[in-house]
Amino acid sequence: MPPFRARFWLVAPAIGALAGLLYGLTFGVEPFVAVVRGVFIGAPLMLYERGLMLRRWRALTRRAATPVFAVATLATYVAMIVLGNAVAGTVLHRGFGVMADARSAMMMTETGFAYALGISAFATFVFRVRDLMGPRVFASLLVGRYHRPITEERIFLFLDVAGSTRFAEEHGDLAAQSWLGAIFAALALPVHRARGSIDDYVGDMALVSWSMDRGTRDAACLRCVFDFVRTIEADREGWVARFGAVPTFRAALHCGPVVTAEIGLERRKIAYFGDALNTTSRLEGLAKELDVPVIVSGDLLDRLGPLPADLRAADLGLRPVRGRKEPLRIAALREAGRTGAAAR
Repeated sequence: MPPFRARFWLVAPAIGALAGLLYGLTFGVEPFVAVVRGVFIGAPLMLYERGLMLRRWRALTRRAATPVFAVATLATYVAMIVLGNAVAGTVLHRGFGVMADARSAMMMTETGFAYALGISAFATFVFRVRDLMGPRVFASLLVGRYHRPITEERIFLFLDVAGSTRFAEEHGDLAAQSWLGAIFAALALPVHRARGSIDDYVGDMALVSWSMDRGTRDAACLRCVFDFVRTIEADREGWVARFGAVPTFRAALHCGPVVTAEIGLERRKIAYFGDALNTTSRLEGLAKELDVPVIVSGDLLDRLGPLPADLRAADLGLRPVRGRKEPLRIAALREAGRTGAAAR
C-alpha cells in the first residue's frame, strides 16, 4: 500500500474524532462520548470515500447514473452510520462503562442521526461533483489555485485507444461509446494509484498529467501505463464477452513547463498552454507511425533518472517533431519480461 494511503488509516480516525468533538460542543454531548462516536462513524465514511473500504461496491456505484449513485451512496452512508454508532456504543458501554446499559449505549438520538445524515447527503453531492470534474480540477477550482495563470512543470500522458474507428464501423457508434466508456473507467484506478489526474477526454484519447514531484516518484507516471495494461489483461475474458475484443492502445509521455489557468465562465475548467502539451500530442502520433505501443521522451527519462529494475527503455534516437526546431530524443518503453505487443 502506498505510504499516503497507509497514513490515511491514521488520519481518518483523527478527523472523525475532531468532527465528533465539534458535534459534542455544539449539541451539549459529553466530549469523550462524542469523540468515540465520531471515530467509529466518521472514519469508515472517509475510508470508504478514499477507496480503502468496500472498494468493489464503491466502484460499482460510481459508474451508475447520478440518481442511482445518490441513492446507493446515501444508503451506504446510513448503514455505516448505524453500524458505527452501534460499535461505538458497545465500546463505550463494555470498554469504559460510560453508558448504563448496552441498549442505551447503542441508541442514536434523532438529532445525531439527522446531523450525520445531513452531512452524508452533502458529502454525496460534493463527491459526485468532484467525480464529474475530476479530483484535482475540483480541488484547484475550490481553492482558486489557477485563478491567475501560473507556470509549472508537469508530466503528460496521452493515451489513445487503438482501433476505435474500426470498432465503431463494425459495431456502431453507441456500442463504440460504451466500449470507450468502459476502457476509460478501467483507466481511473491505475491513474489514482499513480497519483495522477485524468484531465480530459478527447474522442478516443485520454489526457493524464502529474506534477513533476508525484510523477517522477518511483517512476509513477511510467508505472501507470503498465498498471493499466495489467488491468485490461486481467479481464480479457470479460472484454471479449462484452465487446468481442480486448482493448489495445498507444501511449506517449513527455514533460516540461506549461502555463496552467482556469478558463471559461459558465463552465470552468483547468487548461494547459505550452510546448510540452503539444509535443506530447505529436509523440502520440509518432508512436502510431513507428508502431510503438509506449513511447517516452528523453527529457522525461532524464528527469526520472535510473529506471526501476522492472522497466526497460530502448533508445530510438533523435526524431524530428512537428512544431519543434530541434529533434527530440525518444525511447520505446516496456516492462522486463514483457514484449512490446502487450500494449497493442
